[in-house]
Amino acid sequence: MEQKTKRVLNRLRSYAIITFGLLLYAVGWSLFMIPSGLVGGGITGIAAVIYYATGFPVSWSFFLINAILLAIALKILGKGFGVKTVFAIVAVTLFLDRLPGLIPVELIEDVALGNGKLLSAMMGGVFSGAGIAITFTQGGSTGGTDIIALMINKYRNISPGKLILYMDIFIILSSLAIPSQASIGERAAIIIYGFVLISVTSYTVDLILSGARQSIQIFIFSQKYEQIADAITPTGRGVTVIDGMGWFTKKEGKILMLIVRRTESNFVFRLVKDIDKDAFLSVGNVMGVYGKGFEEIKK
Repeated sequence: MEQKTKRVLNRLRSYAIITFGLLLYAVGWSLFMIPSGLVGGGITGIAAVIYYATGFPVSWSFFLINAILLAIALKILGKGFGVKTVFAIVAVTLFLDRLPGLIPVELIEDVALGNGKLLSAMMGGVFSGAGIAITFTQGGSTGGTDIIALMINKYRNISPGKLILYMDIFIILSSLAIPSQASIGERAAIIIYGFVLISVTSYTVDLILSGARQSIQIFIFSQKYEQIADAITPTGRGVTVIDGMGWFTKKEGKILMLIVRRTESNFVFRLVKDIDKDAFLSVGNVMGVYGKGFEEIKK
C-alpha cells in the first residue's frame, strides 16, 4: 500500500513539474515572441508563421500538427512517453489559447514591445528553453521538434539541444517562402532575431539538462583512506583504491578515486572533512559518465 501511494505521489510530482515547464514555455511565446512578431523554431514557430500569414490561432495549429507527430512517436518511444506528451500538447494548447487573454496588455507593452525585439527574442528563448528542459527531465516533451529530438536521442548520444537547433534553423529559413508585405530588410531582421531566439533556447536547454546530469571525478589523498572509503561505499557510489607514492617524501600511500554527480559533491566533501580534515582532494569535471548509476550507453 505504501509503495502504491509513493508511486502515485511521484507521478503527481512529475506531472506538476511538467506543467510548470509547459507554463514557462507558453509564457515565453505569449508574452515575448508572438506580440513582437518573432519567428521561432519548433511546431510553435510554424504555428506562429501561419498565424502571421492567415490569422489562424497558434494554439490550434500547434495542436493539429503535434497530433500527427505524436501518432508516429507512440510506436518508437512507447505509451509512457505518449501519455505525458499528450498531456503536454493539450496543456500547451490551452496555455497558448488562454494566456494572451490573461496577460495584461500593459505588461506586454512594457516588458516585450517597449524593450525591443532583441530583448524579446532573448527572454523568450530563456523561458521556452527552460520549459523544454524541465519537461525533458520528467520524460515528457512540449511536442513538435522535441518529439523528433527525443526519438533520435533514444538511439544516439546526440545533444537534444543541438538537434532542436538544427531543425529550428530550417523552420525559420522556410518562413521566407511565405508571402509577406514586409520589406526585405524587415524580413531579414526577423530571421536574425529568430536565430538569436533559437540559440538562446538551445543553450538554455543544454545548460539545464547538463547541470542536472553533470558529474565530477574526485581524487582523495589521505592516510585514513580506509575509513573514508568505508563511509562512501554505503551511499551507493563506488570507490577505487590506487597505489601511489609521494616523490618528495618517497613514501607509498593510497589514493581514492570516485565519480559522483555534482549535486552529491558537497556530501562527499563534508564526509571527508569529518574523517580527515588534513585530506587533500583534487576535483575535475568529466565530459561523460556511462554505466550503472549514471548515463546509459546507447548504440
